[in-house]
Amino acid sequence: MNTEIQNIYKELGISDKVYQFSAEILDGLSERFKEIDKNAEYNQLKVVKAMQDSRVSEACLLGTTGYGYNDLGRDTLEAVYASIFHTEDALVRPQITCGTHALALALMSNLRPGDELLSPVGKPYDTLEEVIGIRPSKGSLAEYGITYAQVDLLENGVFDYENIKRAINENTRLVTIQRSKGYQTRPTLSVRRIGELISFIKRIKPDVICMVDNCYGEFVERLEPSDVGADMVVGSLIKNPGGGLAPIGGYIAGKREYVENAAYRLTAPGLGREVGASLGILKDLYQGIFLAPTVTAAALKGAIFAANAYERLGFRVVPDGSESRHDIIQAVELGSPEGVVAFCRGIQSAAPVDSFVAPEPWDMPGYDSKVIMAAGAFVSGSSIELSADGPIKPPYAVYFQGGLTFEHARFGIMKSLQSLADAGIVSF
Repeated sequence: MNTEIQNIYKELGISDKVYQFSAEILDGLSERFKEIDKNAEYNQLKVVKAMQDSRVSEACLLGTTGYGYNDLGRDTLEAVYASIFHTEDALVRPQITCGTHALALALMSNLRPGDELLSPVGKPYDTLEEVIGIRPSKGSLAEYGITYAQVDLLENGVFDYENIKRAINENTRLVTIQRSKGYQTRPTLSVRRIGELISFIKRIKPDVICMVDNCYGEFVERLEPSDVGADMVVGSLIKNPGGGLAPIGGYIAGKREYVENAAYRLTAPGLGREVGASLGILKDLYQGIFLAPTVTAAALKGAIFAANAYERLGFRVVPDGSESRHDIIQAVELGSPEGVVAFCRGIQSAAPVDSFVAPEPWDMPGYDSKVIMAAGAFVSGSSIELSADGPIKPPYAVYFQGGLTFEHARFGIMKSLQSLADAGIVSF
């Protein structure tokens, strides 16, 4: 049987040496994977309970058109998300186009001129720089008189509590906490650490809004940031919670006042959440959130497999092969533009869609350097599907994520290893 599997890998371009190396890595991960499966089971049951408690019916799977008034499926889906995240309310809409849009919506709807936004975890993700106005852009928060302050993490990745305390002032209205690393090689924040940070901030200023950018973190742990004090959690449906089926969308879950503010900003004053047709995608959104815990578990296993493989080859990986995991992203510092390109081309060649395409670095909107992206996905840009990307700048790190099944994630990493070997960057 193993010979048959090895032969089909060979037909797909994997050499015997890469196959054997992969098999050795996999042999040491069985106990780790069992723990991931336990978390997936817990989160799966949590989702089922939320759907049952919200009385999801067959009628909820139908869509509306036009204004979307009285959309039962849309409103029930938002109740499901509120139940999963244990929040007062949730806004889950296909009209939210991406994670950056969801974050911008949450910020712009809850900040007013004269307010200050604070990031106590360092630089935000690249695309938020223009939203905030760190890099000037039309319609930024800075154009509306909203200021920004930032406190970097200490060199060891610990919160700089002393300077956070100094940074909080009478104008500090909202604190944004990015859970995942973005295009940085800092540690991803665990839910426990996020809770500790929120508690510290609330002791200094109880009325400050604590918002967590939850992208790539949903269902990785049994708790979510909203379980430890976050006033809002924000994410994209074409990442973890969409389960690979959601074709578009984003969510904001949290306290009712802040979610309602976002709804009025999304549509118009006086309309809010009452409008917004769900069209024909509700079944995909429901089935996506249903599958999300097990799909996330598959992606998580793929990330751990990648960490162990590249660590064995001597590359710096974040997190390392044995660290606890708090998101699905695996950073690998390849040390050269050629390494980043070869890795991404390997991932692309493993895709079910556009496997024949060779990705190239390009000037992608919202970034300050060329970026290369590999994503041969059923949903364009879906990063819960097998994908990898990275900016072409030091330390030349690539960020791998996704895989709707572990088998596909493993194959993608094997193709990246083969691509690097073919380019003479690694040897086996």
